[in-house]
Amino acid sequence: MKKIVLKSFTILAIAVSMVACKNGKKVETEAAKEVVAPPVVSETYTANNAKTMIVWDAKKLVGGHQGTINASNGALNVEGDKIVGGTFLFDINTITATDIDEAGGLSKLNTHLKNEDFFDVAKYPNAAFQITSVNEEEGKSVIAGNLTIKDVKKNIEFPATVSVANGVASITSEEFEIDRTEFNIKHNSGKFAYAAKLGDYLIKDNVGVKVKVVATK
Repeated sequence: MKKIVLKSFTILAIAVSMVACKNGKKVETEAAKEVVAPPVVSETYTANNAKTMIVWDAKKLVGGHQGTINASNGALNVEGDKIVGGTFLFDINTITATDIDEAGGLSKLNTHLKNEDFFDVAKYPNAAFQITSVNEEEGKSVIAGNLTIKDVKKNIEFPATVSVANGVASITSEEFEIDRTEFNIKHNSGKFAYAAKLGDYLIKDNVGVKVKVVATK
């Protein structure tokens, strides 16, 4: 009976994972691309670190958590009313969940996210994003860039709303998904552990991400 239950749970976990991949907005990663120097005529807008962040949404089989990671520095390159480049450094020590409070275990969760199971901030204190291109596709801006997490650098692209007006440049991406295991964040992944044994502790590989940037002259 125990074997039947475990087998059934494994099939359920795989099915849920397949549905998540099918219905999600996962972006495909590619090898990192060369960052082209911005045009000489471009202006530099400095990021507002408090308003420039990665918003994340991590799911388990049951439940999950949402939160943010703030920038420590960054800049956008602007030519006229167009964003043509940019580089950002994100301080992983600022990672925090936004869906729970101290009574719900906020400090414990944040500490866990920073240790070796996840981001290992003692060894990898920062993540980085470098814009490699900004193009218009079907009336939307599509931003491509090199994302570096735990010394793994891959190129990704995502649709975003881009604005340059009155000395303020901003980027607000649509939500997209990345596979955390491609950046060596493998804790409780069904790819690297027996799903039936993980049970409710299984964490889905695809993590929802939104990029928000606000920068000024």
